[in-house]
Order: sequence, then C-alpha cells, then structure tokens
Amino acid sequence: MPPANNTRYLVEASRRRAAEARDRAEQAIAAVARAGTRPTMVEIARTAGVSRSWLYTQTDLVTAIGHLQQRCPSPVRTGPQPATIDSLQTRVEALTHRNTQLRAEVRDLTHRLEAAHGEIRRLRIANPEDPR
Repeated sequence: MPPANNTRYLVEASRRRAAEARDRAEQAIAAVARAGTRPTMVEIARTAGVSRSWLYTQTDLVTAIGHLQQRCPSPVRTGPQPATIDSLQTRVEALTHRNTQLRAEVRDLTHRLEAAHGEIRRLRIANPEDPR
C-alpha cells in the first residue's frame, strides 16, 4: 500500500495558522486604535504573537499601522534635536569666557617670553665671550 498523501491537511493547517495570525494582528491594531496610543511594530507583533518580519510582509497592515502612527505623534523625541536659543546662548557665553581666559594667558606668556628674551640679550651683552 502506498504512503498516505497528507499534503492537503498540511496546506489547510498552514492557511488556518496564517489566517489566525492575521486576525490577531488586526485585533491588536484595532485595540491600539481604540486606546488612542501610538503603535509600534514591536508592540503590535508582541500583542498579536507574530514575528515582526511576518508583520512587515503584510503591506496593508503596515499601512494601517503607519496611518495610526501619523494620527498619534510620538510623545518622546528621538534622534538628534536642534539646539534651543537658550542652550546656544549659554554655549556662546561659555566660549566667550574661555576665549577671554585664553587671551589673558597668551598675553601673560607673551610678556614672560619677552622678558626672557630681554634677559638673554642683557646677558649676551654683559658677557660677549660666552658662546651661549
């Protein structure tokens, strides 16, 4: 007797699992829409019990999630943010103060160098035989 062909049962089970996964994902999206919170792909996938990679293959679900995300903007800013006027002003003041300190230091070092050169010149004139 030839082995039984159970392929149709496997195909049916696979279709059933896919339909159940889709139903769970749609229910998760609907729940987030009712709650009025900003959905994420991770949250929807976790709630629905599906993988994110599978969720990304469902273009209509991705589009629905995108529409919900546009309706509820993210409460927390992500990524680099532009500096505020106050922070820029504080930074300018700090840099100006540091610039003033450095100018004073350069002025002091210049005076000390001039004095050292003057002392060397005075010593050379006082001791012309010294080769230094």
